[in-house]
Amino acid sequence: MDPVTVALLCAVAFASAMLSAVVGLAGGTVLLAVMLLFFEPAAAIPLHGVIQLVSNGARTVVQRRHVAWSVVGWYSLFLLPSALAGARVALAMPPALGTTLIGVFVLVATLRPGWLRIRPAGAGGEPRRFALLGGVGGFLGSLIGAVGPLVAPFFPHLGLSRRGVVGTAAACQGAGHLAKIAAFGWMGLSYREHLGLLMAMSVLVAAGAMAGSRLLDRLDEVFFTRLYRTVLVLVALRLVSSAAWMHDVAAD
Repeated sequence: MDPVTVALLCAVAFASAMLSAVVGLAGGTVLLAVMLLFFEPAAAIPLHGVIQLVSNGARTVVQRRHVAWSVVGWYSLFLLPSALAGARVALAMPPALGTTLIGVFVLVATLRPGWLRIRPAGAGGEPRRFALLGGVGGFLGSLIGAVGPLVAPFFPHLGLSRRGVVGTAAACQGAGHLAKIAAFGWMGLSYREHLGLLMAMSVLVAAGAMAGSRLLDRLDEVFFTRLYRTVLVLVALRLVSSAAWMHDVAAD
């Protein structure tokens, strides 16, 4: 991979981790969407999982005193088997179809997030509900990579502080990424050939998470929300168009 691409991915890693630390989600989706411009889904999803494990782990450490660990335990209950099932489907899927699926998901998550809210109307913040949520998140995490828009609506209903919501969501999503990494490794993916890139991006997401957490109470969330929505829409449109081009080339 050329140095310009590596530098771009590292810069996006830092910015996406800062974004997640400030608004609690969306950074992982931004990072995955950009990575899919350079990797096929079967490689981008697990590699993204490694980087996001570091990002979510850093936010969890920073907010560890505010994390609702019982919720994390319930969320993790069915993660591994569901992640394995999702990885099998992802690896069997044609690359163009996988890229299109993720591109469409990113567009919906950005422009119509209400369509993805699977929390039943009137449901409270009962921690046991997170066992089912983790099962769904584990499967979809291996299939589409970033499930923040799907699971995020559950956390504000736990009665936690802002830092508690950010920290608990980070811990749950970190567990999901760990399950995804294990699932793709079990299916035969080698992470070793991308070790240098993963190390560089991991360092920068950790730095971005720390920087964003320190600025949590000072930065303008409205500005960041508008920024990530604009970036996501542009990248998602690029993904869908590139997938169409891949399909045309394959057909020829």
